[in-house]
Amino acid sequence: MPATTLRELNGADQTPASLADATLVLVDYQNTYTRGVLELTGWEPALDAAADLLARARAAGTTVVHVQHDGGPGTPYDVREDIGRIHPRVAPVDGESVVVKTAAPNAFVGTGLGDLLDAAGNEHVIVIGFMTNMCVTFTVEGAFLRGNRPTVVAEACATRPLRSVGAELSAGQIHHAALATVADLYGVVVPTASDLG
Repeated sequence: MPATTLRELNGADQTPASLADATLVLVDYQNTYTRGVLELTGWEPALDAAADLLARARAAGTTVVHVQHDGGPGTPYDVREDIGRIHPRVAPVDGESVVVKTAAPNAFVGTGLGDLLDAAGNEHVIVIGFMTNMCVTFTVEGAFLRGNRPTVVAEACATRPLRSVGAELSAGQIHHAALATVADLYGVVVPTASDLG
């Protein structure tokens, strides 16, 4: 029997966000994660899902915000180089804000992301991106802690395998563990964009 989540114990609403009443936040869909030392497992289908959701959001008139990490020169996150640029399949268009973060996996730290969400006037936020266990999870936590209601679309996120104490964990294990952490307290997790409200 599945464990009771903290959200259930607290009586949190489990209704996923809809594009009509949410802001879509795309986190770190950078070339960083599509090749080289930080290439993610399953990034291509996740990017396909992200591009599909982004197209749906644009068609629905949803406010869209892109997040990009800038690690500075010589890093895989250098936004001045091709490696650090947002992948062209989900690149911002005119009218879509880009938030550049430099300090933390939580995209609210040291940025104007919170102000953009407030200006959009939506309590709900849909968060998708790379990597599931890092910037997606911590940005969702940040949204939750500031009073937003996050929803994560699982198929539009991806990560990489990691080592733990005495164990090698697959990307799938890391991905699902991160989503379980989100679903335990910080937000609603849905498998696909079709499962949004």
